[in-house]
This record gives sequence, structure tokens and C-alpha cells, in this order.
Amino acid sequence: MTGTQDSDRDGTGFCGAPVSVPGVNDWFVNEVLPLEGALMQFLRHTWRNPADIEDLCQDIYVRAYESASREIPKSARAFVFAIARNLLIDRIRSAQIVPIDSVSDLETLNIPTSQPAVERSVMARQELRRLQAALDRMPPRCREAVVLKKIEGLSIQEVAARMGISPKTVDRHLSDGACFLADFVYGGEDGDKR
Repeated sequence: MTGTQDSDRDGTGFCGAPVSVPGVNDWFVNEVLPLEGALMQFLRHTWRNPADIEDLCQDIYVRAYESASREIPKSARAFVFAIARNLLIDRIRSAQIVPIDSVSDLETLNIPTSQPAVERSVMARQELRRLQAALDRMPPRCREAVVLKKIEGLSIQEVAARMGISPKTVDRHLSDGACFLADFVYGGEDGDKR
């Protein structure tokens, strides 16, 4: 029975034979390194902060090599991309606050939710898209004040200092921003129009 179970929980599968260091090295050079272009493209598409991309790639390589030193997977591509996906999910989960723009395409991560209904998840994603569209269309100074106060959590005084304006002006920008968001999200304006 143990010889018939060749797959791991990601569905990538393992060969099941003990692996020597030269065997892992050969596997890594011949199977993993040629995937670097596709892996980097996936990371650039999925992760918004370009400064993290090189580190993420190296972390993926380390995890792949360490796992392969125990057992070499049947499909290097599926294995490496499963590691990449899981690493990105771990990074998002470990952050205390997830900025709305931390991930460009939430669907590519397939993060399991504790929500009982798929409809709730779809609705939440649609609302986030509408909110992002509203933020994108907001006047720049107003958007900056809203992002600094509501997303980054700065005080009104900190926002005023960072923007070089008075706290009263920050209050006006926040009020205008709240009205703009309410009109856009709950009003008749279609967030999908261009």
C-alpha cells in the first residue's frame, strides 16, 4: 500500500527514491533552473512589490532544493509553482494588514477562506475591485489622503505633515474622498466603465 501512494498534498507527486546530493544538484540544474523565466513572470504578475521578487525566487529555490533532498518530485514545474503559490500565501497571511494592492490578482493565489459560501467570496472580490476602481478614479490629493489615513493608518496630523498641508485640508480631502467612494461604490456609476 505504501508503494502505491506517490503523491504529496499538492498533487505534484514524488518519485519515492532516496536522493543523493549530486542527484539533487543535477535535478535542480536540469529541471528547476530552466523554469526561472516563467517563475519570475509569475511572481511579477502576482506580487505587487518588485523589490521582493528576487528574494521570493531565492526562497522558492531553497524550499525546492530542501524538499528534493528528501524526495525528488515527478513534475518539477508543478512542484516549484506549488511552492511559489504557498510561499505567497504564507507572506500574505503573516502580514498583519494586507494592503489592497499587495496582490494584483487575488484569484491566482486560490487562498482558502473560512467563508461558507462561494457567493460571499465572489461578492467580496467584486467589492474590492470596485473600491480599487474608485480609488484609481479619485483626485490624486484626495486619494493620497484617504490611502494614508484609512489604509496606512496614519493620524490626521501625520497625513498633514506628509502631504505638506493643514489638518483642516486633510479633513476636507477625507470628507470628499468618503463622498466620492460612497457615490462610486453605492451610487449608479459603473466601476467597469472606462
